Amino acid sequence: MAGKLSIKYYVEPDAAALARRTANYFVEMIQEAVARNGQARIAISGGSTPKAAFQLLADPNQPWRSRMPWDKLDIYWVDERCVPPDDADSNYRMTRETLLNSVPLRSDQVHRMEGELEPQVAAAHYESLLRNNFRLEGAEMPRFDLVALGMGDDGHTASLFPHTDAIHALNQLVIANHVPQKDTWRITLTWPVINHASSVFFVIGGKDKSQVLKDVLTGPRDMERLPSQLIRPASGILTLILDKDAAALLPATDGEGCGVLERER
Repeated sequence: MAGKLSIKYYVEPDAAALARRTANYFVEMIQEAVARNGQARIAISGGSTPKAAFQLLADPNQPWRSRMPWDKLDIYWVDERCVPPDDADSNYRMTRETLLNSVPLRSDQVHRMEGELEPQVAAAHYESLLRNNFRLEGAEMPRFDLVALGMGDDGHTASLFPHTDAIHALNQLVIANHVPQKDTWRITLTWPVINHASSVFFVIGGKDKSQVLKDVLTGPRDMERLPSQLIRPASGILTLILDKDAAALLPATDGEGCGVLERER
């Protein structure tokens, strides 16, 4: 892809502020999508940082719940572990317990990956669901209004792990990815689908992410080792919401707590 990628990052002082910024970002971006399209279709990830933001979104004593256009929202998943939906490791279960059980979403607005199925079957089912729901033809890709990502301390995002087959998946929408380093299978959206979204953002916290985040954003390209480098949205803009520990090795932000990097796409 030709052109520049503008990377905007916002740095918060601690985990609580990170969760508040993330909850607010969800609401603002979903409101914008509804104003533009009449609905918002988002893909979300698991992990402790989005969990904290989901808890804020579901809390009736917090401002974000009443601002969210719940009736216009469809929720999809970026990836899922190959476990049943009630398993402690299930991304769906985490979202259900922290968000879905407490907000006015109908069951037909929630589109989970079926992690309990055989991995290739689960991936095929989810690809079929996307094709039907987005009314795709041929090689068309779904255009999510918003994709929320995390990043591991090994540089993975979604379930695109270093040196795994999913890094090379270009023609599928969803793939079953074997992850030898964890001796497990995952189901994941492919990186071309993520990059096709209208808006993509990362939420990253913790000191253990600082070096790998610096490598991903400012180091040489090495997608096999750092799959997060595959995320270069077609929009030309990538947003990151960080705590100060994760951002410790990045260039200093301005007075508003915002920094900008540019890279070739």
